Amino acid sequence: MAKSGTHPFFDLHTHGFVRVAAATPKVRTADVAYNAEGIIEQAKLADERGVDLLLFPELSLSSYAIDDLHLQTAMLEAVERHMGEICEASRSLAPVLVIGAPLRRNGRIYNCAVVITRGQILGVVPKSYLPNYREYYEKRWFSHGRDCVGLEIELRGETLPFGTDLLFEASDMPGFVFGIEICEDYWSPNPPGTLAALAGATILLNLSASNITIGKSDERHMLSRASSSRSVCAYAYSASGYGESTTDLAWDGQGMIYELGDLLVESTRFDLDPEMCVADIDTKRVLAERMRMQTWGDAADAAGRPEDWYRRVPFDHGHAPKDIGLERPVRRFPFVPNRQEKLDEDCYEAFNIQVDGLMRRIEATRPKCLTIGISGGLDSTHALLVAAKAMDRLGRPRTDIRGYTMPGFATSEGTKSNAWKLMKAFGITAEEIDIKPTATMMLENIGHAFADGEPVYDVTFENVQAGLRTDYLFRLAGQHGGWVIGTGDLSELALGWCTYGVGDQMSHYGVNAGVPKTLIQYLIRWTITTEQFDHGVDEILDAILDTEISPELVPAGADGTIQSTQSIIGPYELNDFFLHHVIRWGQSPSHVAFLAWHAWKDAKAGQWPIGFPEEGKNEYDLAKITKWLENFVKRFFGFSQFKRSALPNGPKVSAGGALSPRGDWRAPSDAVADIWLEDLRENLPG
Repeated sequence: MAKSGTHPFFDLHTHGFVRVAAATPKVRTADVAYNAEGIIEQAKLADERGVDLLLFPELSLSSYAIDDLHLQTAMLEAVERHMGEICEASRSLAPVLVIGAPLRRNGRIYNCAVVITRGQILGVVPKSYLPNYREYYEKRWFSHGRDCVGLEIELRGETLPFGTDLLFEASDMPGFVFGIEICEDYWSPNPPGTLAALAGATILLNLSASNITIGKSDERHMLSRASSSRSVCAYAYSASGYGESTTDLAWDGQGMIYELGDLLVESTRFDLDPEMCVADIDTKRVLAERMRMQTWGDAADAAGRPEDWYRRVPFDHGHAPKDIGLERPVRRFPFVPNRQEKLDEDCYEAFNIQVDGLMRRIEATRPKCLTIGISGGLDSTHALLVAAKAMDRLGRPRTDIRGYTMPGFATSEGTKSNAWKLMKAFGITAEEIDIKPTATMMLENIGHAFADGEPVYDVTFENVQAGLRTDYLFRLAGQHGGWVIGTGDLSELALGWCTYGVGDQMSHYGVNAGVPKTLIQYLIRWTITTEQFDHGVDEILDAILDTEISPELVPAGADGTIQSTQSIIGPYELNDFFLHHVIRWGQSPSHVAFLAWHAWKDAKAGQWPIGFPEEGKNEYDLAKITKWLENFVKRFFGFSQFKRSALPNGPKVSAGGALSPRGDWRAPSDAVADIWLEDLRENLPG
């Protein structure tokens, strides 16, 4: 296998990432030379960090809070003169620089964003909306740029594109297209950045001054998050910081970068030193979401197809492929809640989506009982938690839940014991049915070798047991006037790890169908920590969480080794990672592998869910990731869809996606996985 850095796979740009930084440079009021020096210093640091696009605050060259000094000819000439120094310094630097400056044009002064790369000014974008209320007085000095379309500006002896109709596009990096708005623009009811995004910008930049007051940081976060989410783009914001005049105002130097509503990074506020926050923007993810979200395209049409009248200013970024790491938070467990301030709320919602769905089905059909198979494993345990909570909220006795443990040829005493303890602790109607005699008879009837005493533990041997369990549950439900609660989860449906027909793929209502295995583990822990049930339940739940995940269909080996699900289909933590990026974002396997490698290559690499056991942290090298991703692709795209196409009803739980053929995922059952496997073979090293 190729070493990191020797194959295009390890290059950020190959995967459509653009490294963006929001900088707050050193600044001194009205000291243009000092400010230019600060901009150049940050540009050099950004170059060392492999930054592609570097954003500075509003009027960063002149400084913002200089009032009528904006109207001084000496000031304006100094801005143009020192801009030349910045251009000259940029010749040897990779980042595209976007700086703020007051510029003259045709007897007017505009508050502008100037785009510079490799010694060249690409274009100038004026501010559209000028605040002139409370502490702001910009209309005293500047003209608005709302009508500035198709214009040019003379600057440093050059005629340059000027206007609010400019997009800047890297000719050698597909997806690297950015638009600009300035401070007040995104406070307006009609932000110009929205049109820029509809015209094709995947990244929006906001040069801001924005003095700080109590609560304003939250407001900026709200607007940046909303802009990136509503316009389906990445959004970078940089505000003025220490060094601006504090005659009447204060400044915190806030910088942040969002992508599709997700905060990737933010700077330290109120820092005396210059600040720079850096994040890698996934333009492939942005573009894929736009293709998937028809509303975005409809909005572009309704706006008059702005792509037709925006001017695109091309530039050659000239990047050299290499491994420079990944400056981006990558969640190892993307289905699992990870917001500290919203943790309990997110888990409460996930759990109660399941509970509410089950309650509504109970009210609609009025069964005499709920029938559920209890194995002592994660899925049936969680389904029982949901059922118990639903019955409690409906005011029905838990004895209306009929739980059955059905030991087979490989059922361990530990899981059987846990199943019984669980049913007793919840006070449900509990029974045991030994399926071995019936399974043996069926194996005899079909002439299976196991019936003749041979240790043949093939798929038929396994499915006879799995099918019998579900068959019993359906007949028991009919006998007692109820219906069967499905326990299978989203991860199993994705991998086809379920028995089709009258097997664990089927039920009357699948409460876990929208919940992957990693989230089930987390929600069970949440029910313990938030005391959703009696204290007597917690010890049993802890024991179940610590149990090896196994279907217990094949007897243990001579050495006592039990059948391990994850040794066959791969670690659920990896499979759930693959699943999220495939069904939610439609990303190619090689792109998913790149993200997975950065998330899992060492124990500290990816973001770990809050409250997840620290001792369980694993590491996976690229070889293991590739192995299990190939297995996932074969199972997901190749031969499991027919099971999902016959999926019982069950609620969608996570925004990460579901697999119902009536909802998130609609696919043919006879498709092949060839193109996904080809993507892996062609784009991964080794």
